[in-house]
Amino acid sequence: MAIRVMLVDDQVLLRTGFRMVLAAQPDMEVVAEAGDGVEALQVLRSTAVDVVLMDVRMPKLDGVETTNRICVDPDAPKVLILTTFDLDEYAFSALKAGASGFMLKDVPPGELLAAIRSVHSGDAVVAPSTTRRLLDRFAPMLPTTGQEPRHKELQRLTGREREVMVLVAQGLSNGEIAARLVLSEATVKTHVGRILTKLGLRDRVQVVVLAYETGLVRAGGGQG
Repeated sequence: MAIRVMLVDDQVLLRTGFRMVLAAQPDMEVVAEAGDGVEALQVLRSTAVDVVLMDVRMPKLDGVETTNRICVDPDAPKVLILTTFDLDEYAFSALKAGASGFMLKDVPPGELLAAIRSVHSGDAVVAPSTTRRLLDRFAPMLPTTGQEPRHKELQRLTGREREVMVLVAQGLSNGEIAARLVLSEATVKTHVGRILTKLGLRDRVQVVVLAYETGLVRAGGGQG
């Protein structure tokens, strides 16, 4: 079954370009388009979508709030944010809202297609190191209120799971974490899965965000 993609961007020309790229793929189908967040939410009520390519700066309702409203539903489509700059505070906010990653608007077609496939399969497409660069820049802007309950959430983790969480937040892949902790890659994958389950997180991107919010990892990648 083809991956059902929705394009959300106020620039018609950009949507046309993306649609042409996706239409050439045998495993993808553009099933819907919208020019702003309000229209996107309306379309999603009646259209089955697997992956949403979401612009951040749009009239009526921006991509961040639209993403937030979409991701409230546990069965929601995955959201890939489209941004002009890779260190965009809007992209940072969208990651916190539940997006599975972000792509630059001038991304090579091959990378965009790979990202859509990865997100559809359940992976986050933002490399943890890229997410960390975002957080290093915007960590000082993180709200200081309400952090204590999130600290308490970390108490659900075992010592080993906290170790793994720190390394995920520092940008290491499962293979690199396995080598660092002298574990099998399968064991690391299991630990990451338990971290997601215990903390109620969607993917590795949100693990990184939470590690910064709680001070488990400091800006610059050091351990808190």
